[in-house]
Amino acid sequence: MEQLKPRISVYYAQNTTIVTLTDEKLLEDEDIKALEDSVMPLIDGAVNIVIDFSNVQFLSSAVLGLLIRISKKVNENKGRLKLCCINPKIFEIFKITRLNEIFDIHDDAKKALLSLK
Repeated sequence: MEQLKPRISVYYAQNTTIVTLTDEKLLEDEDIKALEDSVMPLIDGAVNIVIDFSNVQFLSSAVLGLLIRISKKVNENKGRLKLCCINPKIFEIFKITRLNEIFDIHDDAKKALLSLK
């Protein structure tokens, strides 16, 4: 039986693409590859993107690698990337790996959008 692929919800506000990760767990390589295949096409051209982690409770280190690839592509396209709604346990991983110093992380999507103005 084929596994369900990670789902994302995408909407647009104030010249920004807001991607909400809808899966609670992002652990399997196939899921992360499917997530990459869903998000990367959204980053064509100069784009501001907010990735909302409000549903995510668990993630593997491979997701951190994907975020770095997404960030690189956004920067190459002269866009800006913001992350929001990261669970406190997951935020600890960002702090340990010092990714909280690389990524612009906000408490909620509204604050992330305001930071783009």
